[in-house]
Amino acid sequence: MVGTGEKVGAGPFEIEMVHMTHSIPDSCAVVVQTPLGTVLVTGDYKFDQTPVGGHAADVSRLAELGRDGVLCLCGDSTNADRPGIAPSESSVGPALLEAFARCEGRIVVTCFASNVHRVQQVIDAAAQLDRKVALVGRSMRKNFNIASNLGIASAPAGMLIQPKEISDFPDERVVAISTGSQGEPLSALRRMAHSDHPDIELHSGDSVIFSATPVPGNERSVSETIDRIFQIGASVVTAADAPIHASGHGQREELKLMLNLTKPRYVMPSHGDHKRLHLHSQLAEAVGVEPERIFKNQNGVVLEIHEHGEARLGDDVHAGMIFVDGVDIGDPDDVALRDRRMLSADGVFIVVATVSSDDGSTVAPAEVMFRGVPFVEEADGLVDELREVVEASLAQAGQDEVREIALLQQDLHDDVAEFVYDRLRRRPMVLPVVVEV
Repeated sequence: MVGTGEKVGAGPFEIEMVHMTHSIPDSCAVVVQTPLGTVLVTGDYKFDQTPVGGHAADVSRLAELGRDGVLCLCGDSTNADRPGIAPSESSVGPALLEAFARCEGRIVVTCFASNVHRVQQVIDAAAQLDRKVALVGRSMRKNFNIASNLGIASAPAGMLIQPKEISDFPDERVVAISTGSQGEPLSALRRMAHSDHPDIELHSGDSVIFSATPVPGNERSVSETIDRIFQIGASVVTAADAPIHASGHGQREELKLMLNLTKPRYVMPSHGDHKRLHLHSQLAEAVGVEPERIFKNQNGVVLEIHEHGEARLGDDVHAGMIFVDGVDIGDPDDVALRDRRMLSADGVFIVVATVSSDDGSTVAPAEVMFRGVPFVEEADGLVDELREVVEASLAQAGQDEVREIALLQQDLHDDVAEFVYDRLRRRPMVLPVVVEV
């Protein structure tokens, strides 16, 4: 473990951690001293002046780095599209208490399990209203247990209950803190919304409080979860209804403050989609960074900084997900992926035909096997019709004097696929096998 202010060697580099503030406790920026200069990777951060943890970001150390010279700044771009300054995390607690006080039934609060300070503020609000608290979701329980062991979070004795004990208490005496703020398919809240949770069944009178905002890309799944909750009859409170969430990422004025404090020679916006990387680049230009010293990069593309101060984008190396398929590591072939998608969507037909090697005539009835096909009720009748299609296809091939196995299989494939689509409006994978005897 490397504490803030400590410096450790790593080959030709020296690594230092600088304390920052974020929704995760003890967040740090990473300073890498290289032979060519200092590289600063901010990580996720905001300049929270009244953080719940009690320690503001180490602005003085950032200013020292800026005075000594920062070669390159890799800065968080998450909220580059939001003006102003992010609200303090400590402002959420009173808003949660006010929201809780208006709820007459059970309260379910959903937030990121890693946002330990938010979970603590929910517990504090529940304690003031004399409500029991249940932690719902494996990651929620795991993170709170870790935080408790580290002395970061705590709950009064006897306050925490198991999710299965919720039904033992009156609705007005219970708060559940749940995972699922992003509408994740297997999360606790998503299962509650679909009446599939083993311990909690939402009902009319419950209040579900979303103490988080959707990460870009998750808006649809969050909206679907909220709609399901309303359908059950429970009410929903989001950050649009009350100030019950504060982002852990700095907004535009905070990004400009970081740029002005560190005065980097080069800027490489990071942690954001292309829109936010572009907006962060514009902020860098606004505070005086020359456009040619700003690199809007993408994952896997190397930024090369050379001895004489020149910087340019280098080669693209592999970054991101690595597929492991059996003993193979790397991207699977496009053909393999196409076939697997087809199998997962429409299944597979296997047709085995036995023909004479002398004249190509049918020797035995065709065998038809299928797996994963959305079948009609009269399956036997369809199989009989398929056999007739196979026999007709082989008969036509005999008239055309087609003897090559590959051509016979291609004709069978086309005829069977056409018949199946006409009958089922599906395009399963068709595997014809022709055996000569």
